[in-house]
Amino acid sequence: MVVDLTNSPSFEDSAVMNFFQTSAHHLLPAEAAAGVQHHVALSIVGADRMVNLGYMRAKVMQEKAIEAAGVPYTIVRATQFFEFIGSLADAATDGQTVRLSNVLMQPLAADDIAKAIARIALQAPRNGHINVAGPERRQLDDLARELLKAKHDPRQVVTDPSLGYFGGQVPENALVPDNDALLVTTRFSDWLADSQAEVVQKR
Repeated sequence: MVVDLTNSPSFEDSAVMNFFQTSAHHLLPAEAAAGVQHHVALSIVGADRMVNLGYMRAKVMQEKAIEAAGVPYTIVRATQFFEFIGSLADAATDGQTVRLSNVLMQPLAADDIAKAIARIALQAPRNGHINVAGPERRQLDDLARELLKAKHDPRQVVTDPSLGYFGGQVPENALVPDNDALLVTTRFSDWLADSQAEVVQKR
């Protein structure tokens, strides 16, 4: 069994494509030669609906390489992580203003997807994909507001639907799974409360 969580250190279009092409070129033939019986790879819900974004194009290429490699596989497509919301807010900050779209997503905690991958890895290969998502559908701007409020951060979130996601426009519901998703249980508000409690304990 191989659990493939590889990720590019750069999100620049050509760099990320080169990373996943190189990774697939080296990893998948080695697995085939070694007789690996289950390749489990982490991918992204809706990547195939957002190929106008360079990172998503690279993830789709990775999925296709896995499908063609001849190694039994399961592709775990996860929604966005709670842990990314802060970074998205920081990247969208100008002074005391955070400009984000109201794109709909169904994010989850990194701990939850790690546990889901561990369970899936011990199951028989699906030779297909499974979507894993959080329990709630939320808009990105609202998530950022809740995060900043919990951190007593004075920045104000301004909603701008034209901004899309990750630097480009995405189709409606591109970031949420179809109805057949495996839903994990941690809600954003609970994760946020636990995260803030940990910060207080470390002081």
